[in-house]
This record gives sequence, structure tokens and C-alpha cells, in this order.
Amino acid sequence: MGAWPGKYVIGLTGNIGTGKSVVRKMLEHLGAYGIDADALANRAIAKGAPGFQPVVDTFGRWTLGPDGQIDRARLGRLVFNDPEALQQLEAIVHPLVFQAIDILIRRSSQNVIVIEAIKLLESGLAEQCDSIWVTYAPQELQISRLVQKRKMDEAAALQRIRAQPPQEKKVSAAHIVIRNDGAFESTWMQVVSSWNKLFPTVEVEAPEAVEAAPGEILVQRARPREADEIAMLITHLSQGKRRMSREDVMAAFGEKAFLLLRVAGRPMGVAGWKVENLVARTDDVYIDNGLTFVDALRTLLAEVERVSRELQCEISLLFLPESFAEQETLFRSLGYQLRTIQSLGVRAWEEAAEESMPADSIMLFKQLRQDRVLRPV
Repeated sequence: MGAWPGKYVIGLTGNIGTGKSVVRKMLEHLGAYGIDADALANRAIAKGAPGFQPVVDTFGRWTLGPDGQIDRARLGRLVFNDPEALQQLEAIVHPLVFQAIDILIRRSSQNVIVIEAIKLLESGLAEQCDSIWVTYAPQELQISRLVQKRKMDEAAALQRIRAQPPQEKKVSAAHIVIRNDGAFESTWMQVVSSWNKLFPTVEVEAPEAVEAAPGEILVQRARPREADEIAMLITHLSQGKRRMSREDVMAAFGEKAFLLLRVAGRPMGVAGWKVENLVARTDDVYIDNGLTFVDALRTLLAEVERVSRELQCEISLLFLPESFAEQETLFRSLGYQLRTIQSLGVRAWEEAAEESMPADSIMLFKQLRQDRVLRPV
């Protein structure tokens, strides 16, 4: 039994480039509540957060960038080359992250929690978990992912990899090892199989029982088994401007979830959305011309917001093509405001927008809750 009665906590770790976040997303598709401990660590030292001033006092004001925030890259170059400095930073950050994790788990309505943390074992957090999962990938694949996804050059990628303990050390501590070295579906099958062993009474991907009045628009959380349907729908509704294959959608499931709009069982809309760092982001919206756009969007966003509140999100961001910029009255009726990234005012929110906002799009903002994890104290 772990530290949180009534909760089963999976601790998920693995070296850089082994696909921890992908496996966390898969567990979320199966019903787990996901926590990214590394994102919480970044929040803990943001300007105004409780770790900000202790870091500045410990390492000096030279760590600050032009915007008054701690320059994490500058700080990282120091601490990753000085074990004593790293220990000082961790002594500041780890207690704050543990506090935030405790709050999120106790508030969560889900019974299964997955905590993704690069230093799960070193920080002592693993001792509070019921099961330890480790992702593994060969070094050449780690390098390829860092080059492609993080835009590192090969030398920098190899340096980051070699700076971490050998993967075998984490693997030896694992209850479950996920080899993330093949296609999405191969990794997905491993995750589903491991989930079924832990929770044999929970039916994976059970169909949702939905009753609808004639003509009623329903929103359904899509599952990877519906990848073909999603691919055809996006290709059709985008009029071929965005051609999607099953493989494309399966790969996307490693980063986001999909919602399907149905009328009389027929798919007539789809949205891609994800929750990261307590921020909900909807960046793919396709609605059939046979539906009233306002009604369809209202139904879609209501479901996004409902699930996002369950996941303790602070805000909801919606990204739409620039052609919608003149429909501000519509957005206000849905509770959204047209905003710029710089106007969000919270660094974690700004980073989420910077990461997710597509080119040639507008951003709509809605605050879902007033209290924030790791807010100033």
C-alpha cells in the first residue's frame, strides 16, 4: 500500500528519449490520472512561485533572464556540471514538487495515478508508489528522438544521454519495463497488457453506453481502436488539405486525445486536445457543414471543459484559424476571450501556448479555476 489510501500510484521513469510521456499518455487513455513531475519542477521556480526566491538567493541574480524569470537553460548548465549545485537545487525543488503531487492526487477523482518523473528513483518518490514502470529504448533511437523532436545536434544529444545513469540501473528497479523501440501500436499493446495484469476487472476501451435523441449532438472520447475513423474524418472535413492515415492518428495518440462529435451514430466532427501541466489545449477542430457550427462548438467545448476540470486544469486554450478572429461575440458567448500569449500572465500558461499554438491561428482563453498549484506563498 502506497502513501495515498484508495489510490493505486504508478511511478513512471526512464532515461531521456525513451518515451516516458508517450507511455503516460497511454495510461491516461486507459483511465489513469497523469502527473508530470518535471513540469511541476519548472512551475516551482517560476517567478512568484515558492521556489523562485530561494533559487535566486542560492545561485545569484545572474540566473535571471531579461523577462525576470529564471533562465532554466542557464541554471541547467551550472547544476548539471556541478553535483553539489544540483543537490542544492533539488533540495529546494523536490519538497515543493512532492507537495504539489500530494495535492493533485488527493483531489483527483481517478483511482489510478501515474507520476512521470525523470528522477523518480533518486528523489525517493518511488518509495511512495505502488508500482514502478520504466521505459527503455536503445541509444541510437534516443539520439534520433532528441535530434528530431528537441532539435539537438547529435553531439549534444549524446552528451545528455551519457550524463544520465545507465538505463540498466532503472530497469533493474522496475516492476514493469516498456520497450518503446517500435511502432506506437507495439508500445500500446505492452501498456494494455501490463494494465490488464494490474487491473484485470477493468475492461480496457469499454464502449460507452450513449443514448441520444434524434438529431442530438453527442461527444465521445475516442480510443486508439477508432484511428481509422478519425483519419478518414479529418481527411474528409479538411477537404484533403490534411491527409491523415491510421498510422498518423496512432502516433498522435501518443501526444493527445480525440473527441468525436456524433449525430445518430454518424461521426460529424472531431477535435484533438491534450492536457499538460494543468493546461487544456484544443488545437484540432473539424466540424461537418451539416451541423450548426455554434451548437457543435458549444457541445464540444462543454465536454473539453468538463473533463479538464476533472483533471484539475487551471485554464482551457482553444486554437482556431485566423479566419475566426472577427467572431469575438461568438467566443464571448462561450466564455472565451481572444488573447495573446504575452497577455496570459502566468509563465506555465505562456509556455503551454508557445508549445501548442499552430502557425496562422488565434488563441482563445478561458479560466477554469482560480486556485493554482504552486501559486505564490
